[in-house]
Amino acid sequence: MHEDVLKVQGLDVFYGTSQVLFKMSLSVRKGETLALLGRNGAGKSTTMKAMAGVIAARRGEVLLHGKSVLGQPSHRIARAGIGFVPEDRQIFPDLSVEDNLLIAIKPGVNGENDWSLERVYDMLPLLAPLKDRLGGQLSGGEQQMLTVGRALMGNPNVLLLDEPSEGLAPIMVQKIGDLIDTLRKVGTTIVLAEQNLHFCLGLADRAVVIDKGADVFVGTIRELNADEDIKQRYLSV
Repeated sequence: MHEDVLKVQGLDVFYGTSQVLFKMSLSVRKGETLALLGRNGAGKSTTMKAMAGVIAARRGEVLLHGKSVLGQPSHRIARAGIGFVPEDRQIFPDLSVEDNLLIAIKPGVNGENDWSLERVYDMLPLLAPLKDRLGGQLSGGEQQMLTVGRALMGNPNVLLLDEPSEGLAPIMVQKIGDLIDTLRKVGTTIVLAEQNLHFCLGLADRAVVIDKGADVFVGTIRELNADEDIKQRYLSV
């Protein structure tokens, strides 16, 4: 029996008067990578932001290690163990790479200090030679690596990666894929929002497909890849 680290049940989210998530549910087990797949505008980023507390949910539940974090401010949710890598990266452009990392240092919920500056540089060898460069001078791929490194510096229990491969050159997409694979191998629990099923195939254990703000498929990534109907209806671009 695997422990659910993060569980989302019946989440309703509105932007103003428009409802964008409808009873959205998912769960992620300790050490697994869950892919949240769907077309652009399906509600993937909204789901991620609701789990991280960046936007408020109207109804439903977000449980982290069985405890509700719904309605808490995002900094408290981060402290409770959720590391969020937003789609738009949000690095500090006027700070050096190293300062972007140092600013995010915090122990994990139980005082874990698994992720030091040295270990992050080790995991992201691309960043070490750039440590004195300003964040704003990095390429998109380098910024993406930095955002992941910054999230790791907070020793999260769950890492939420919102479309990490989007808009990157193929070589950087490969590097991001390798990084996620390495993080999986060291036991990181990951939720990966992606449009690209192919990118997730070698990385994710299970998948949730979201369409028009609702979950329309939950299963293993293999089951999803074998389901031509679901792929055609909800993932064809």
